[in-house]
Amino acid sequence: MKRIGVLTSGGDAPGMNAALRAVVRTGLNSGLEVFAIYEGYSGMVEGGERIRPLSWGDVGGILHLGGTIIGSARCSEFRERPGRLRAVRNLLLHEIEGLIVIGGDGSLTGAALLHHEWNGLVQELFDSGQITKKAASRARGLPVVGIIGSIDNDMFGSDITTGADTALHRIVDATDAISSTAASHQRSFVVEVMGRNCGYLALMGAMASGADWVLIPEAPPDVDDWEAKMCEMLQKGRRMGRRDSMVIVAEGARDRNGKPITTRHIKEVLEERLNEDVRITVLGHVQRGGSPSAFDRNLSTLLGVEAIEAIATMSVDDAPLVVGMQGNEITRTPLLIALEKTKAVADAVAAKRFDEALALRGRTFSRSFNVVRTLVRASPHPPAPDQRRLRIAIVHGGGPAPGMNTAARAAVRIGIDRGHIMLGVHNAFRGLINNEIEELSWMSVNGWATRGGSELGTNRSIPVGRDLYAIARTLEEKQIDGILMIGGWSGYQGVLQLYGQRKNYPAFDIPMICLPATINNNLPGTELSVGADTALNSIISAVDKIKQSAVASQRAFIVEVMGYYCGYLALMGALATGAERVYLHEEGVSMNDLVADVEEFRSAFERGKRLGLIIRNEMANEVYTTNFMRLLFEEEGGDLFDVRQAILGHMQQGGSPSPFDRIFATRLGVNCIDFLEDHITRHIIAGACIGQIRGEIEYTDLDDIARLMDYEHSRPLRQWWMDLRPIARILAHQNATVPGAGQTVSS
Repeated sequence: MKRIGVLTSGGDAPGMNAALRAVVRTGLNSGLEVFAIYEGYSGMVEGGERIRPLSWGDVGGILHLGGTIIGSARCSEFRERPGRLRAVRNLLLHEIEGLIVIGGDGSLTGAALLHHEWNGLVQELFDSGQITKKAASRARGLPVVGIIGSIDNDMFGSDITTGADTALHRIVDATDAISSTAASHQRSFVVEVMGRNCGYLALMGAMASGADWVLIPEAPPDVDDWEAKMCEMLQKGRRMGRRDSMVIVAEGARDRNGKPITTRHIKEVLEERLNEDVRITVLGHVQRGGSPSAFDRNLSTLLGVEAIEAIATMSVDDAPLVVGMQGNEITRTPLLIALEKTKAVADAVAAKRFDEALALRGRTFSRSFNVVRTLVRASPHPPAPDQRRLRIAIVHGGGPAPGMNTAARAAVRIGIDRGHIMLGVHNAFRGLINNEIEELSWMSVNGWATRGGSELGTNRSIPVGRDLYAIARTLEEKQIDGILMIGGWSGYQGVLQLYGQRKNYPAFDIPMICLPATINNNLPGTELSVGADTALNSIISAVDKIKQSAVASQRAFIVEVMGYYCGYLALMGALATGAERVYLHEEGVSMNDLVADVEEFRSAFERGKRLGLIIRNEMANEVYTTNFMRLLFEEEGGDLFDVRQAILGHMQQGGSPSPFDRIFATRLGVNCIDFLEDHITRHIIAGACIGQIRGEIEYTDLDDIARLMDYEHSRPLRQWWMDLRPIARILAHQNATVPGAGQTVSS
């Protein structure tokens, strides 16, 4: 294969440009010519100047842009065979031998149809004399690879599709803003979100925002008079102390009889039955536009790389594929299977087989729906008269991380709803030492879902010596049955200390579990930590502004990010911002590296480059500091460019948690309560760390955790993100090879 075409089609989605950039640059690096087909299938049918090659520089500076620079359009002509005949002729005229389509289920259905009809259309063109025999013989088939670009997250083949995370950012930004004004006036708001007939955005938006009610197509209310049930719950919430109410409704929501549920109907019901001031907010296309999130930039980039790897190895007879992320790994799925299973969900909803539709969305979706049903309750279920009420302590440890409060809220509400007594430990392990513990109620964690920092307080203290005796006394006095620690490296070390002293202190002989929450993402037993996604989004937000400043005046920036000795934030930040160079402690920095990089920058600016970006991990090298690098590049750059440094600092630790971190923290918090409840009731004394590995929630024994830790550098021995280093080099125009399928990804 020598030449491929790439198009974006259907509704645009944030991240399409990132995918396009990765396709073009990885394709060129692999020796392919890449032709853009402008305006989607419309451009394919029209041909001519709508199909033209893209160079390396053509896709520079587009990572942060929303929409798609090559355009997208609906095309009625392509739906008819004569239109597809013209499209095939135009592809043959440009000698395009493979096609990468970035779009939703409608766009990929078109790609599958084109592949199916290809040989027949080629034969028809030959029979009518529109192409030569040589051209016909050369075009025996058309390899096709799809990248799902859709904010709706409604297609099989990927756990999350390009654009969905950014859409959730828009929803959460809006609901956070609405909540503050609603609480000020004690109002109710009805918020409509997009998603067509998929409830993903509504469901996850409700989980992330702490909404009071949610309506989705896959699971309509299970009673006819659902309005009465909704009003009863909202009214009860007001009596419990809530100053506002928020109902999130998916645009495709229906009742169990198939009747659409509109925002206007909900507004009228609330005004009539509750006598409240109600407002409607329809978010609309604001969810589709704007700069993509860090997650969408990196996901789209890795999908673009995988699409090239897939199409370059396909034969003309191979069935079309769709690349996606399943179980936190990049995967390939036959396109026809993906389309068939996607249609099955829509068919089940249309036929009112709602249990089937919910099951087809997957186990995580179904479980999330049940969790949200609990979290939105105005008050918990009362404890059963004869049940054992467990006493579970929640403590934070390590530096603050956005999402700590979200995890605590989920754990507290799930625990209380199951009849248990949830205890909050203030001031981390010092609180255990000083007996700073209070019982948490259902409403004491109200509003925590959206708050950054740590309401219970956290620090990096690790109990030693007499501290352990004091903690044992506290646990005995408070009759603690189990401990949930939400935190980072110091928190893990603190729990390991308690767990290792069980023989000396019987009070420590209770189940304990650690929930990873640190922006550094430097913990063993998990591929992701709560807080890291928020930090990455803070980084890209700052760097986007820095790049705007730099491009105006031929300037290079060296941006220092946090992470201590762990390069996760630096590498993933570089991938998401398009940095030309990233310095990591894991790789080290030598003077030879710096000399080579200075020369590369000088050469690039001589050729007309206007801005340069370097990301540096804060501990990349003790001698070659950020300021040293600035001075070196400044001196050697001469009149070609000047250099500035930006040390982002603790802005990366602050702020409201991202939707990803809120959802992830909630999932982990609920699973931690499952673990403690199971082990306490079955009298199993165990310690574990919860985490996400290959997309699944896993538990790693504390006995094994210590063997997975690089104590000297406070990071795990195995760092999966270093496998992405070659991709970062390729896209920054540094020589490397591209990994194959099955690459692990993250936010």
